[in-house]
Amino acid sequence: MMQGGADTLDPITLEIIQEAMISVVREMRANLIATAYSSIIYEAHDFSCVLMDGAGQIIAQAEDNPSHIFPIPWSVRAMQDRFGADIHPGDVFLHNDPYTGGTHLNDIAMIYPVFGDGRLALFPVVRAHWGDVGGMTAGSISGKSTEIFHDGVRIPVLRVANRGVLDESVLDLLFANMRVPRERRGDFLSTWGTCQVAERRISEIMAKFGVDTVQEAIRRLLDRAERRMRRRIAALPDGDYVYEHYLDPVGSAGEPVKARVRVEVCGDAITVDFAGSSPQVAGPLNSGAAVAATGAFIVLKAFLDPAKPINHGNFRPITVRVPEGTFLNARYPASCAGSSEVRNAAISAVLGAMGQAVPESITGDIKGTSNHVYIAGVDPRDSEPFLFYEYPAGGTGGFPEADGNNAVRNFAEGDFGSIQPAEAVEHEAPLLVERCEVRTDSCGAGRHRGGFGLWRDIRLLADEASLSVASEKNILPPFGVCGGMPGAPNQFVVVRAGREVAPSDTPGKVAGFRLRQGDVVSVRSSGGGGWGDPLDRDPALVLADLRDGYLTPDKARSAFGVALRGRQVDEAATALLRHELRGRRLRFRLVIAAESSGAIGKRVCGLAPEAIARLGVREGEPVEIVGPAGPALRAWVQSAPDLLADSVRLGALARDILRVPEGTALEVRPLLAREGNR
Repeated sequence: MMQGGADTLDPITLEIIQEAMISVVREMRANLIATAYSSIIYEAHDFSCVLMDGAGQIIAQAEDNPSHIFPIPWSVRAMQDRFGADIHPGDVFLHNDPYTGGTHLNDIAMIYPVFGDGRLALFPVVRAHWGDVGGMTAGSISGKSTEIFHDGVRIPVLRVANRGVLDESVLDLLFANMRVPRERRGDFLSTWGTCQVAERRISEIMAKFGVDTVQEAIRRLLDRAERRMRRRIAALPDGDYVYEHYLDPVGSAGEPVKARVRVEVCGDAITVDFAGSSPQVAGPLNSGAAVAATGAFIVLKAFLDPAKPINHGNFRPITVRVPEGTFLNARYPASCAGSSEVRNAAISAVLGAMGQAVPESITGDIKGTSNHVYIAGVDPRDSEPFLFYEYPAGGTGGFPEADGNNAVRNFAEGDFGSIQPAEAVEHEAPLLVERCEVRTDSCGAGRHRGGFGLWRDIRLLADEASLSVASEKNILPPFGVCGGMPGAPNQFVVVRAGREVAPSDTPGKVAGFRLRQGDVVSVRSSGGGGWGDPLDRDPALVLADLRDGYLTPDKARSAFGVALRGRQVDEAATALLRHELRGRRLRFRLVIAAESSGAIGKRVCGLAPEAIARLGVREGEPVEIVGPAGPALRAWVQSAPDLLADSVRLGALARDILRVPEGTALEVRPLLAREGNR
């Protein structure tokens, strides 16, 4: 055995200890996948593992979802605040409370203390999505939830094992309030076993190197990551970078929900401030403060230090402010079922702001929603309840070097499956997967286009079932950047007897819609936003997408300006068509007014009535204002008869977002499609 003190720690030993801890996390992942009961874990990988130190700092993670991991320090601190010194070897704690570090209630964190030399050394933590935790709809997540009680069983930090002995009465109480309790209990035991595997491996590392050496290695690794991140930040230009991102309206006649962010770069530190965001809503689009901070951390790590291992030192130079009472830091009893959508809103907002600071790294917007889809009922094969759950991936954004990817996970999601295999779905539930393909024409057009979304049709074979959906970007699609176009919005419909039926009065927000035998749930995920002017795209690349079946000739013509002769590009006709399409773009001179959107309202843009008519939009509809770089700014049309027909009036903050002087001619384009998107 190799023992040594902290003063003997050399660089090679430091790297060995770092990789050993990352290896522990990877073994945790493998163990959970091999032993979990529900397919959402063993097929879709909706879980994450991490090692924390005694101070609640992230020490090691692997390919897991940062959205699961980054809030865990809040959970560990909540446990320490509650139990203090009353923590012992063999204790097991559960936590899912969104107001104190949880995400949505389905994500259950298991915190497991590991001791060395009689001292609390590390916490292996697993946050796994349990398919159902109670609540008003099967699966617990619904687009119609309005309070936390609709979301399921809320677990403050709760000790469920004391010195290795499970409290069966507490577990009985929890599982009695959850659907399909056999799966819930099985996933709990699988997670507990995974933490015990981690305990054995950590004990082996501490026995080999010594507890003091391991603790010193952790300190140095954290400090090293901090220094590296500070160097990256110091290379940025100092300044304030602002962006606004909007979620779909809450309710059939509601207002859009705004995530406003200001990113301040000062020396080797960054402050991210979400002041000016919308207040919490009477719907599922709320979260606790940890979720918005997570969104900021994800983008900043991806922008500034994507290649190196993640630990808590990366985040020491970053301060995140999330005003209480906003939808990003909601108060009890707000529903937080849509916390994944809230996190993605924070990601999109910070992505837009950082695109101003680091324009060479900007990408088109991602799918930006979890697309929770639940089908639940009774399986006629065994009269047992079934619960199908998945979250279909969409396209990723185009970027300066290449196109986005089709129907895959993105930088914010970790090692999740895009979908579950048809064989797994049909084995576990009375469902038939009839279609699973790339969604034609769904990309955001650009010089480098966004990726295409997914089209998946699932037929119900049981007599009846219920459908619940919680999704975003069904009305306001993923944005393009640097002149790129938005991707197609998400779409969820039920096909009944050959006709499409809307399962809700609010797109993407469904709660317990009654399905009949033979109904087809059609899931069509969004494409990623495009990068750059689509009329600058190489026509040969457009032709390749046509031949692959990703684009139709109509889309190639209208979005990319590519004309065909037979199965080849007509170069002369394409040049003429692109010249014509450029000439149709409408530009308006920027007029700055007093900030009109206030602290919480949607941004409005004033246009003369004749300008509104030329754009082909209606008053109150959203448009995009396209700046010279970065993402487009979204605003809602307001008639301004006092304006000249060649002008657009925006509040003063819009100038900071677009980073152009007053009087600049800016393209304004409609945002809502007038016909259905395939």
